Amino acid sequence: METYRFIENIMDEITVPEKGIWSQTLQRDGGAKVVIFGFAAGEELSEHTASVPAVLHFIDGKADVTLGSDRFTAKAGTWAYMPPKLPHSIRAETNVRLVLYLLPASN
Repeated sequence: METYRFIENIMDEITVPEKGIWSQTLQRDGGAKVVIFGFAAGEELSEHTASVPAVLHFIDGKADVTLGSDRFTAKAGTWAYMPPKLPHSIRAETNVRLVLYLLPASN
């Protein structure tokens, strides 16, 4: 039996706290993982890496993002692919909603 998940509006699934960072795993299947995040304005995920390829998809808000040594401004609609082990960080300028896709590592 095939299973699926349909979400009409992903923004309705993401909680933005008054302070801090909220996250929830939305889906985990076949080596892929989807995590949704809500950042209160001013919150930051300091520089870190992921062991697998990943995609950041900003749904709402504005954030400073570093990918390696490059710095960007992310806003609603921003999409970024990151290879494994790329140092990255996110600092929310406003409340931010984003979806993180962790992809299966290729052999």
